[in-house]
Amino acid sequence: MAGASHHKILIVGGGAAGITVAAELRRHDHADALDIAIVEPADVHYYQPALTLVGAGAYDLAKTCRAERSLIPAGVAWIKDAATAFAPDSNTVSLSSGRTVTYDYLVVCPGLTLNWDAIKGLRDSIGANGVCSNYSPDTAEYTWETLKNAKRGAKILCTQPPMPFKCPGAPQKIAYLAADYLKRGGIRDACEVRFLTHAPAIFGVPFYARELVKIAANHGIVVQYQHNLIEVDGPGRTATFEIVGGDRQGSRITLPFDMLHVTPPQAPPAALKQSPLVNAAGFTDVHANSLQHVKYKNVFGLGDAAGTANSKTAAAVRKQAPVVVRNLLHLMGGSAIEEAYDGYASCPLTTAYGKVLMAEFIYGGKPTPTFPLDPAKEHLVNWWIKTTGLPHLYWDYMLKGFVAFPAHNTHFVEPPAP
Repeated sequence: MAGASHHKILIVGGGAAGITVAAELRRHDHADALDIAIVEPADVHYYQPALTLVGAGAYDLAKTCRAERSLIPAGVAWIKDAATAFAPDSNTVSLSSGRTVTYDYLVVCPGLTLNWDAIKGLRDSIGANGVCSNYSPDTAEYTWETLKNAKRGAKILCTQPPMPFKCPGAPQKIAYLAADYLKRGGIRDACEVRFLTHAPAIFGVPFYARELVKIAANHGIVVQYQHNLIEVDGPGRTATFEIVGGDRQGSRITLPFDMLHVTPPQAPPAALKQSPLVNAAGFTDVHANSLQHVKYKNVFGLGDAAGTANSKTAAAVRKQAPVVVRNLLHLMGGSAIEEAYDGYASCPLTTAYGKVLMAEFIYGGKPTPTFPLDPAKEHLVNWWIKTTGLPHLYWDYMLKGFVAFPAHNTHFVEPPAP
């Protein structure tokens, strides 16, 4: 086959998931015999969890990025190209350059793409007229520029689309930080902050949602449930929402804004969505606990594009990667596959400057705190963990294949709801 190459293990995606899997594989015995390659077109790798802090002026964008080449583990081939098609029946991936790559084992982790076109007018509006988003390194700094220029009487809208999307806490984090910033500037009482979410609850885990409702109220944030952003008029500074539940379902409202923070709808890359590898929703169809593909047994999936019911966070990748690595090695060695991933995800919710509520949970919304603190409360130490500890763990441990962080507490007993 012209332009074809072969690797024993092919990883599609060089983000948090792909690099971590490759790095951990390289740490195992007989790693030199594995012949690993990563398909990734990007030159720059971003630590995405810090973009919310960038948008609040609390973190430097330059600290969120490193050269992709510097993160590719030694002994791993970097195919600087994009996957355009998957043919798992022939163990083949096609690339944008026209080349093809074959494999013995495939790890699918290309992440999610931001669909700016899913909301009418958004692509033409983003980055101007107060329309901002922390979901891209190209737009996060404009969030801070817009926030710090807010004047008395400002109307701030923060939106959340239908799930799934990356970091489900991020859409409301900026609402809390914006309210706190305005308060510190002495103009909070003269401004309006709204959080408008497609969901019927402020957060998907009731244990944490109960506290977040109180936090939003303490900030004076107006929370409007089952409101989905469908259109943005940047020059006119208006946003239109469809009401998706309740007595007014199907109706629309248009609100004025001075700052509109948008969480764009997200989906796996088109090449994956159009492949035989996905479920009905377009995500890699893997077993919820083993992360092995339900049909193609030499294929594994993890990260944001995996069809698992966990929240899409870097912390989830940290728990998924060791399971994928062990199961790859088990499969190659002829031993039994482990069903070891329990759906763990963590969402450090920045509820003010210097305050973070650390939401950790597994499948079914069961809280599983790691640290010996009240998990339903905001803590200053969590701010340090968010701003300093976790970036250090990401760059210097996780992406180097050292993923044995403190275990989450699966035995935590949730107090009864008041």
